[in-house]
Amino acid sequence: MDKSEAEKRITKLKEKINDLNYKYFVLDESEVDESVRDSLKRELIDLENRFPQYITSDSPTQRVGSVLSGKFKKMPHKYRKKSLSDVFSHEEIREWHKRIKKLVPDEIEFVCELKIDGLNISVQYEKGIFVHALTRGDGKTGEDVTHTAKTISSVPLKLNRVMDVEVSGEVFLPKKSFLALNEEQAKKGMSLFANPRNAAAGTVRQLDPKIAADRNLDMFFYHLNVEGEKEYVKTQEETLKTLRSLGLRICKYYKKVDSLDEVIAFCEEWQNRRSSLPFEIDGIVIKVNDLDQQKKMGFTAKAPRYAIAYKFPAEEVSSRIMDIILQVGRTGAITPVAVLKPTLVAGSVVSRATLHNEDEINRKDIRIGDTVIIRKAGDVIPEVVEAIKDLRQGTEKKFKFPGECPTCGSPIERKRGMAAYYCTNKNCYAVERERISHFVSRKGFNIDGLGEKVVTQLMEAGLIQDPADIFFLHPDDVMGLPLFKEKRTNKLFKSIEDSKNIGLDKFLFALGIRYLGEQSSFDFAKFLMQTDSFQKSPDISSLIKTVQNFSPVKIKNIDGIGEKMGSAIYDWFHDESNIEYLKKLQRAGVEFEVAEKKSDELGGKSFVLTGTLESMTRDQVKDLIKGSGGKVSSSITKETDFLVAGGSPGSKLKKAKEMGVKIINEEEFKKLF
Repeated sequence: MDKSEAEKRITKLKEKINDLNYKYFVLDESEVDESVRDSLKRELIDLENRFPQYITSDSPTQRVGSVLSGKFKKMPHKYRKKSLSDVFSHEEIREWHKRIKKLVPDEIEFVCELKIDGLNISVQYEKGIFVHALTRGDGKTGEDVTHTAKTISSVPLKLNRVMDVEVSGEVFLPKKSFLALNEEQAKKGMSLFANPRNAAAGTVRQLDPKIAADRNLDMFFYHLNVEGEKEYVKTQEETLKTLRSLGLRICKYYKKVDSLDEVIAFCEEWQNRRSSLPFEIDGIVIKVNDLDQQKKMGFTAKAPRYAIAYKFPAEEVSSRIMDIILQVGRTGAITPVAVLKPTLVAGSVVSRATLHNEDEINRKDIRIGDTVIIRKAGDVIPEVVEAIKDLRQGTEKKFKFPGECPTCGSPIERKRGMAAYYCTNKNCYAVERERISHFVSRKGFNIDGLGEKVVTQLMEAGLIQDPADIFFLHPDDVMGLPLFKEKRTNKLFKSIEDSKNIGLDKFLFALGIRYLGEQSSFDFAKFLMQTDSFQKSPDISSLIKTVQNFSPVKIKNIDGIGEKMGSAIYDWFHDESNIEYLKKLQRAGVEFEVAEKKSDELGGKSFVLTGTLESMTRDQVKDLIKGSGGKVSSSITKETDFLVAGGSPGSKLKKAKEMGVKIINEEEFKKLF
């Protein structure tokens, strides 16, 4: 084949492959079998290898580029990106409708689209040719992920029209690809991805585009930005149709509706049908259809007023209990855990779920081999709701609590009036391991690099026996451990050194005193910092003396403590082994941070958090509340003032509504400050 023939053949092959891709990914049509597309692509690759002068950037063979050498560069968006405000009930949808009707009293049409659980990116085309892809970032600037976005087959390298345009959409990993990826991860002994969204985000941010190409990412487009936009579209429905005509894949399950009742019906329909989809969704995006009306409604500081995201409530699915095991906690409490056949629930792969205690197992009549309903909502640990008894085959086995600890073999006991069994061995290996893991956790000393596996390695090597031993480690001690090279070792020891300066509340929480949680640690620390004896010398020695001088009555009367917790604190600080442990921490150089006086603008208001927040971590929210004189609780009571609801909220949302607790979203929470 001469050059002229090769050029013509290459051009024809590119046109045909691009046409087949358009029909397959955009029109959902299969003109030929996938193997035919593959053979045409192989022929194109062969010809381009022989005649590289005819390779162009829009060729289907040019999806995988070179590996990036370092971090992603930042690039400005051509058009500012905004996030959507979330709502969690039909009532909140109606309230939103009332607000926008005040801005535009005319009749309003809506377009309802499935809310894909993925990663938002924007793709820029110049003269119809793919040039850049950016993550959302902060809305003004995003990370350049061009090299991985190009590997996504549903992202065309050339549009059906010559034009400059920026389009946005959601990159996602189909359920089938997600399960296959985790199977591959497991075979390699690597950690599994928690859910398809995390897997998609991690894949887009790979430095090596070949990794992205092998994972079968997909993408739906839903937003169009182009100069002279009204020449192309006047409604959101037209936007979707225009995107499709340009060769961009859209999710076909959208609907234009004329009334709010139809909007709610659409939400209910897809809440029931979501499990039948080949990809994950976590809600419905509701948009005003008319772009002129959208413009009149405008934006808040962060979000458009003309669109909202309705988040589905907690998801329940079925699975089978393969076994019931016992888990030993840091206080010695023994919790039964159901080992499940891995299944997707609320977007995450779940293989274990708590059974709480012996009484719960008996009350629900849960057996090994049962098909059960499991629930996972927001930050709540997966739990077994009930057994589907009609599916029993007669081979299911009742679970009986053993008489000894599953780790150390010591007797276990259940004291009168208590729900849990406890290991009677104070030096139980599992208890100490959990105690150390609790000590180094994010809410305690926050030592990066000391996960449970590393803690276990250090204990098995005889390098640590209690948390204080961590501060007496030497880099040479860990260099011989698996996976520990110089860089990782240096990072670990820097984190250990940095952690020695710690807030008093986090220090108290890290000690693992029974019943003393995150909020009560803050309350206790606040009280101590107002005590004259501790203020004069805020160190560990002063802490010991101050607390030991308190009577049990004084401790239990501290705001936020109470009788049960007060007794536990008193007993802990009067145990000689605990005092020696505290002195050991002081010898290691642990000191308390002297914090500035906090504001009291929340005046003791009580908050409960549920769901996922976008711009702040839960720890940041809790610190902000506590630092401003508020309190954070884990459950809704009549004392709760606010429920802060993020994405995918749990049962707390329903309970808050039933009890008349004020519910606020992330933006409303920020306005409190």
